[in-house]
Amino acid sequence: MGRARPGRSRGAPNGRGRHRRTAPTRPAATGLRRRAGALAVAPAPRRPRAARRTRRAPGLCAGERRPHVLRHRPHPHRAAGPRRAAGAAASVVRLLRLCAARLGAGGHRGSQSRRPPPRHPVPRPVPGLADCLVLKRPGPGPRPKFAGLLRDRGFGPTRMRVLEQLGGAREHTVEGTAEAWPHPPGDPLNVIALDCAPAADTRHLSAVPGLPDAAYEHDGQLTKRHIRAATLAALAPAPGELLWDVGGGSGSIGVEWMRAHPACRAVSVERDPVRAERIIRNATALGVPALRVVTGAAPSALDGLPTPDAVFVGGGATAPGLLETCWDALPPGGRLVVNTVTLESEALLTTWYTRHGGDLVRLAVSHAAPVGGFTGWRQAMPVTQWSTTKRGETR
Repeated sequence: MGRARPGRSRGAPNGRGRHRRTAPTRPAATGLRRRAGALAVAPAPRRPRAARRTRRAPGLCAGERRPHVLRHRPHPHRAAGPRRAAGAAASVVRLLRLCAARLGAGGHRGSQSRRPPPRHPVPRPVPGLADCLVLKRPGPGPRPKFAGLLRDRGFGPTRMRVLEQLGGAREHTVEGTAEAWPHPPGDPLNVIALDCAPAADTRHLSAVPGLPDAAYEHDGQLTKRHIRAATLAALAPAPGELLWDVGGGSGSIGVEWMRAHPACRAVSVERDPVRAERIIRNATALGVPALRVVTGAAPSALDGLPTPDAVFVGGGATAPGLLETCWDALPPGGRLVVNTVTLESEALLTTWYTRHGGDLVRLAVSHAAPVGGFTGWRQAMPVTQWSTTKRGETR
């Protein structure tokens, strides 16, 4: 069972042929079984999860398993060929997915869309990373536009290599830098290899929490850099975990949670539509466009959201029922972190600290500032932070 072009099949003397694969698998497998004596050969991916899914295909044919009808042949991962062509080891290559139809699109809003957002409509190149492979849908692709996006992000010197028709008779490679990309769109079957290099004046943005405040567009509602780093340390992001960022503000906590690992997920809940749009722009600009933004007031806006692994409350802690809703949503082992600057919220956090334990700390940061002809310390408002882990059986 292969990917033949529409309207074409490879005939054989015994009437067997190469048939175009269709999706989903169930109708395709049923159709093949109806062809008496046909031999269906399915690629067996090297990834265990995908391989298990492929091996279940025989069972789709009326519950039968007939190894003489369906055979599996190992097939290399789609990135193996591009890695070899680019001369890069798998251990130093990061894979990015580019959705051409939504290149440069914003974040994922609300819960009305069932289709997940693209992983990386605009990739976040990392200086010092040896290589990136950009996988895209078949099509001529917006390569000049993609080069422009790299330039706009300060990665103009990045070397781009477009690998076309890999493994075929028309295999071809074109290359150049993003800042002076000279080639028009070429063959629709291609992979883009990047050797990331920032421009001399590009600001370095670490993957470690605590990005400069200037990296965000904001109206003053922003968890400041040093408080943000302490907050992310208390939230303890791990691969695949989901964060609720309640009272998103500028989205900095959700953004840096997702920057901690490509598999991290976050939902930012913000009642102000203007700020919600700003969160989307910040997420896109900082390389995590899959950040989901829900516009609405908590706790009602939390209804129907997937179960979180951690919850951060950055504002509105005194809203009736908010902390109760967040606490009830957490499974055993989930983390809750609340920041506040008001006495009323401090009193509430003291009550919760007495009831559930954890850590109750006050964070104060001072910055050097001019004092006449001298320099002194200017202190920001102290932040009271309560963090705890929900007790119970380990998940």
